[in-house]
Order: sequence, then C-alpha cells, then structure tokens
Amino acid sequence: MPTLQFKGKTFVQNHHLAVPYHELIPQPKKSMTEKCSLHDNLIVHGDNLLALKALLPTYAGKVKCIYIDPPYNTGNEGWCYNDNVNSPMIQDWLGKVVDKDDLTRHDKWLCMMTPRLKLLRELLREDGAIFISIDDNEIEHLKLITNEIFGEENFVANFIWNHRKSSQNDIDISLSHNYTLCYAKKRDAFIVNRMEVDDTKFCNPDNDSRGDWVADPMDAPGVRENLQYKIVNPNTKESFLPPSGRHWRFTEDKFKTAIKENRIVFGKSGKSKPQYKRFKTEALDKGTSTFTIWDDVDTATVGTQEVMEIFGGEKAFPTPKPVNLLKRILSLSTSDDDIVLDSFAGSGTTAHATLALNKDDGGNRKYVLVETEDYADKVTAERVRRISKGIKSASDENLKKGLGGTFSYFELGEPIEMEAILDARKLPSYEDLARYVYYTATGEDFNPEGIDEKKNYIGKSKDFHVWLFYQPDMEYLKQTALTLEIAKKIGKPKDSRKNLVFAPTKYLDTDYLLEYRIEFCQLPFEIYKLKK
Repeated sequence: MPTLQFKGKTFVQNHHLAVPYHELIPQPKKSMTEKCSLHDNLIVHGDNLLALKALLPTYAGKVKCIYIDPPYNTGNEGWCYNDNVNSPMIQDWLGKVVDKDDLTRHDKWLCMMTPRLKLLRELLREDGAIFISIDDNEIEHLKLITNEIFGEENFVANFIWNHRKSSQNDIDISLSHNYTLCYAKKRDAFIVNRMEVDDTKFCNPDNDSRGDWVADPMDAPGVRENLQYKIVNPNTKESFLPPSGRHWRFTEDKFKTAIKENRIVFGKSGKSKPQYKRFKTEALDKGTSTFTIWDDVDTATVGTQEVMEIFGGEKAFPTPKPVNLLKRILSLSTSDDDIVLDSFAGSGTTAHATLALNKDDGGNRKYVLVETEDYADKVTAERVRRISKGIKSASDENLKKGLGGTFSYFELGEPIEMEAILDARKLPSYEDLARYVYYTATGEDFNPEGIDEKKNYIGKSKDFHVWLFYQPDMEYLKQTALTLEIAKKIGKPKDSRKNLVFAPTKYLDTDYLLEYRIEFCQLPFEIYKLKK
C-alpha cells in the first residue's frame, strides 16, 4: 500500500501516546442537568487533542459513530498549528496562522490530523465508523493518511454531498460538492443501515394482486459461474447473458420459480432484458441501500438558515452543516443507545441531529462534542440549550416544542502528570485520578458508580478489584502507605480476581502480597519522596 510522507511525520506518529491525560472539570452553571456526569450527553471545551485523550478512560471502544468536520485547509480559515510536539521544526510552527502562501500548510495539516485520527480510532467500537467531511484541498492526503491509520481494507465509501444548488458566477467553475470519507474500525463488523424507501416510484400497471411494485435489474456486480446462465425472452425469443463483469442476481432454479410466480418482467413493452418485480410491501420492510451521491440532504445555505433561526436571525456561525446531512450519517451508522462523537463540534449540528433523530425514531442516542474555540459556550452549547427547550418561531414542529434532553458541560483541566502534581494547587480530584489509574491499568471503561471512596475502592475489572489510596491533600499522601493493617481490611478476594492496589508507597513484604493476592502499583507520582 502506498504511504504518505510529509514533514514532521516521524515526530507525530506516536505523539498521541505522549499526550498526558487531563482532568475534565464539570461546569454546572453551563450544563443542562442537575448533576454533571461524563456519562451524560457531553460538551467539552478545550484543545481537542487533549480532550480526546481525557475521554479515553470513559469512552475507549464505546463510540459507534464519529463525525468530524476539520479545517479544509483552504488557506483562508486562519487556523494555527498548536500541538506541543517535541521537535524544533514543529515548535517553530506553533501559533502561526496557516495561509495560502505557507509552503508547509499541507504538512502542518497532516501533522495536526494524525494524532487526532489515532485517538479517534481508539474511541471507536469494533463495529463503529468515522465520517470525515473535507473538500479538494486535502482529499487526496486525507485518503492516504486514513488508509494508514484505519487500514485500506476498512474503507467504506466516499460520499459526495451536493452542498450548493445555485451557480457561482464569479468563478469559471462553480464548486458544488464536498466529500465525506467513511472508514470502519473493522469493515466486516460495521453494518450500514438501510434507508427508507421512496414509495412514490411504485405502481401496479398489471394489476398484480400483491400490490404496487417496481422493476429492479436482474444483474448484480461480480462473476460467479453458477449465475452465468442464458435467459430467453419468451416474447421475442431473444437471449440474454449478464453484462460484462456481472452475474444474474440468483440461480437458474430460483429464476424459473420467479417466472412461475410472475416476478420477472421484460420491460413495459415485453421486449427488453429481464427485470425482477420488487413489491412495495417487501421494500418497506427491508429498506434500501444508500447512494454515494447525496443531493437530498439540504445545502450549506440551509445550514446557515437553521442556525439563524435558532439565534433569532443572527449569523452566529460562518459555515454550519445542515441538520439533515448529519441525520443521514447517523441514520446509516447508529441506532437505539449508540454514542456519537464530534471533536470539531463548531455550531453543534451533530448534537442537533442526534436529538432530532431520537425524536423521529424514539432512539436514545447520546452525543459527545468537543470544541476548542471560545464560542463553545455561547454558540455550541447555547444552540443545544435552545433546541432542547424549543424555538417558538421554528418551522419544524418538533423543534418548536423542543427536542428535550440534558447535557453536562466540562472544561479541560490540568494534566495528570508529575510536573503538574508537584504544585499542591494542582492535585486532581479523587474521581479524576481514579479514572486515570483504572483505565491505564485495566484498559476497561471506568464506571464512577463503582467508587466507594470511604473504602478506597474504585471498581472491578475483568481481572481485578481496584483500590486507590489517595486524597488531594499533600500531608495525606506523604503519610499514606499500603500496610498489613490495610491489606487485612481489603481482605482476600472472594472470586477469581486479584486485588490491584494503588498507593503512594507500601510497607508490606512479598509473602503478604501473595497471601492477600495483591498486585501493588505505586501511584504514577513520586509524592511520597517530597519533603516539607
């Protein structure tokens, strides 16, 4: 498989591993819930690379659909490269606007996207998929880098969105399309949902007692020997073979049965190639596959109008995607209680589409939004507040009444690492540290409901009962150790699991560790060495 080379690639290949975990600080006043929770609908304000890493302990392997709308790198967007990668060349890029005259703008864009795509892949479920909007400026580069990160074999489709219906007369070619690349985490596990059938195409010209029908082609892609038989038109005696590179859709025996059941037609005149009757009742039950060209999901202009309607006529965001585009993506990839993530949240269209689709089909999908910019509260979250409560002037009845739902708003906090914790003012909360050590030790989803802080118990994984002896207090940390007395209180596990104990240090020999089936992990901070 061809690989893509660009400046800085060697420095960003594993940068996502070096990114520290950060605290996620709840903001009750900005939330729409009585109690903030990382298991609620989420809006996270902060650098999206750091936020994605902070979400791993809770959401790794849990997200069914990821949609991102990153900068298209047109040279007119004013975005800056801001990842603190350990490279003099990349350090020199920091904070500088990427414009059309920047000879390294494609390199910078790829350096920005690579670690984010790698973390996004970790967040996906095994049967999940990612959808990425892009245009001609980076489509070739994006395709190659996603082939590397997700695997060429996991490419699903490149959907073409017709985002403009009117002509641009100020240029010689009117640009009217964007791309949406789709990759599965595992292609054989990802099932593309069927779409609703357009029942206006069905009719019943021969008064078939089974009702309205439509004539489908008899041939399908592929060349299978048992599906290469000759079909003779009984009206004209003309014989037909499948077109080159294709075969008939079913065996000769099944074809003969279909003839007897009056399910084969030869065009309106009876003189054409064979077609198969698909009845409306069957079609509505099974649905239909989606096309790769989407010209029926509204335009960019509609997206702008939707935001203006929500914000009382104000153009609160420059380039919002229309809700129906995101509803199409979510309809293809999600159902019921699935989790949707958007780490370039912008105006919040993904949350809007998630709530609207839930209202349509009774689902309980949950969204996780990450927005880096300062408008995260005043635009992204405010849009969700307004659509949840209802827009009185809205033309859509559901939106007028309100789409409902809650969300928890979080700010990205301090890094959970030695350099940050040395300052006593930056000690993480018990739950934040519990989330960090649990996930890094077990690789499993952390459930805050499993915490019993009084007993220093933070939950059980497949292999362990996990204990954390910690308080965000320097004196406690200097004086706390795993002792025989604590080991006795913990007790021997009553099942096949072991005790996994995190503490600043231990005063317990190997024999007792074995007796109480304890695996000791010193906290990832050498706090116990600190002196007053």
